Amino acid sequence: MASVSDLLVEPEFKMLKLIAGENGLYRQISGINVIESVDLIPFCRPNEIIITTGIHLDSDSKQLEELIEKAFEKRVAGFIVNTGPYISKIPSSTIQFANDKQIPIFEMAWKYRIADLLKSTFQFLSVKQQSAHQQQSDEKLLYNLIFHYDEFQFSIESLEKRGFPNGSELGIITCTTPTSSKNNIHRYESIILYEFQNRYNYFLALKQHNQLIFLINRQEVKTAHIPFSKTVEKIYEKVTEMNGQEDLIIGMGNFSTYLGDIAKSYKESLTVIHLVEQHKNPFIQKYKEIGAYKLLMNVSDQSIIKAFQQDMLGPLYMYDHLHNTDFVHFLRIFLAEEGSTIRISKKLFIHRNTVNYKIKKIEALLDANLNHTFTRTNLNMALMIEDILSQKNNLLENSTKRQVF
Repeated sequence: MASVSDLLVEPEFKMLKLIAGENGLYRQISGINVIESVDLIPFCRPNEIIITTGIHLDSDSKQLEELIEKAFEKRVAGFIVNTGPYISKIPSSTIQFANDKQIPIFEMAWKYRIADLLKSTFQFLSVKQQSAHQQQSDEKLLYNLIFHYDEFQFSIESLEKRGFPNGSELGIITCTTPTSSKNNIHRYESIILYEFQNRYNYFLALKQHNQLIFLINRQEVKTAHIPFSKTVEKIYEKVTEMNGQEDLIIGMGNFSTYLGDIAKSYKESLTVIHLVEQHKNPFIQKYKEIGAYKLLMNVSDQSIIKAFQQDMLGPLYMYDHLHNTDFVHFLRIFLAEEGSTIRISKKLFIHRNTVNYKIKKIEALLDANLNHTFTRTNLNMALMIEDILSQKNNLLENSTKRQVF
């Protein structure tokens, strides 16, 4: 189904000017309807775009406000106001309502015909419906490439038809919301798609549980002069504007010309996501940027790193378990903030005396001096091992939840 944001990028809708409700551009569109009075609101359907000229509304604009408020209750996708002799200006109170409720309102000048808009919208939705069938086929292809490559029979031509010539360097980008978030990735889908369409000539997309997964051709980048990090920053900024906080994580796996590595690239993207969430560090975006984690993940005898992690952090975990404290979490913050008492105090909203107390307590429990660089290096390494072990457990759990097309 098309979203309201799609209207902004289509040339046939250039007469529409968004004036309110920008954070509601993710809303899906199922149709378009002309409503000229509050009495006709019962004929609205969810996800419709509503058009009005105001021909049957009072000139004091109160009925326009009521019309939009009642339409919002019907869960419409947005509103188009044909400004002219009947509605000269959209009142500020209506704009405020639309911004608060995240319902997009567009202004269309009187010189443009509603009949033409209706025709363009019907054609637009028809094309989107046809592309939805193609999208299902694309999703099935990408799903099998990631999760069932060994038993999946397909031809190279099926990828070439979608803009992925044989020998292309292919990789996976995964987008998801943090485990603590109440929002689903669907809420930010239109924002992500808009920015990726601006960056990449072609891509395949797959929605899997709370993930939006993309197959990218490294050579098919429209904005190769702009780093991937800038695209991610734009997406994060828009999500923050919509939600008031960073509520999205994006991770990129490595690229390879071997199709069998697509599943590996997907796992690498999940590793990035896991590490970003653990460390609250949105600046890690690519698997190739995770540094020492790669070394630890490739240690053949995992019992060695498990023993090291237990030696370094075991007493702290035991104390937290017995006394319901949070010293392991505090240690993470301590290391991330390089031991700065002021920064730790601000981040955790605790007094500096409490910070100093916790530092001394950890030193006593671990029999270590947290001021020593070597000690901090070892503790960082132990926490990195914990992240890796936790990430492997998450992958194991997720593997049992996969749905088959």
